[in-house]
Amino acid sequence: MAGSPSMPPKNSYHVRSISLPSRSHPLALRAGEEINKLRTWETSLTSSSETISNGLGSLENLYNCVEDFLQLPLTQQAIAHHRHEKWVEEVLDGSVRLLDVCGATREILSSIKERVQAARFAFRRRSSLEVNTYIRSRKKAKKDVTKLLGALKQMDNKFATPPLLDQDQHLSMVVKIVRELRTVTISVIQATLSFLSASRSRPSKWSLVSKLMHKGLVAREGETNQMNEFENADVALSALSQHMLDKNAEVERIQTAQNHLGALELGVVDVEARLECVFRRLIQIRVSLLNILSC
Repeated sequence: MAGSPSMPPKNSYHVRSISLPSRSHPLALRAGEEINKLRTWETSLTSSSETISNGLGSLENLYNCVEDFLQLPLTQQAIAHHRHEKWVEEVLDGSVRLLDVCGATREILSSIKERVQAARFAFRRRSSLEVNTYIRSRKKAKKDVTKLLGALKQMDNKFATPPLLDQDQHLSMVVKIVRELRTVTISVIQATLSFLSASRSRPSKWSLVSKLMHKGLVAREGETNQMNEFENADVALSALSQHMLDKNAEVERIQTAQNHLGALELGVVDVEARLECVFRRLIQIRVSLLNILSC
């Protein structure tokens, strides 16, 4: 589908590992380990709620490590001493932008959850109203996702190299960690948004949708097991929307769509909870940085 956001190929992610001096503070080494775990996650990324939840959970762990690292007196001294340099301003600006995108993603998730719940209830009443509303809301969600992915793309790889890195090893470590933190955060949120859009580069998906819409069929197990929860629900609802009031509609077909919606709701709830935790950690990191700079 031209112009739709897609899940980036696995080799398009930043797959390099962060390398810190062996004599670095243990908290810095812990943060480095968490960053490398996320790098590994990126290389094996699939667009499913379980995978996205795992990535968000790992990101939360990383934020916890970085928060502890920021509380070190040596870290606070290094940041405060260089508070007027451009890289500090860019870190703060980046945190605001990430909060905006993360907050907007939360709103999309919340809206989708409401529409899924309403569509499931509509199935029980054999009403097409909420199902069609869900389908329209999915189109709007994909447009919103496209805008947010564009905002993230503008943020990526825009981090100025601070001066004096060769003369201050701890400062160099601080900058490297916060830079990698922002980069992996962008990657995880990009993956989350791509999951929400249910769009990827595999060409068979839209041809399958077209076939199902034309024949009014539910995809067979062999055709759906490679699609995520959103794709399965989108395909099933698109195929059934015009038959909701048909008394002769197959019970099994409707039940299959119900099952896909139930799986989607569980996945959305899980991702939403994980994203909420990341959002709170983003706020906490920003507060910590502002506190350091205000001392």
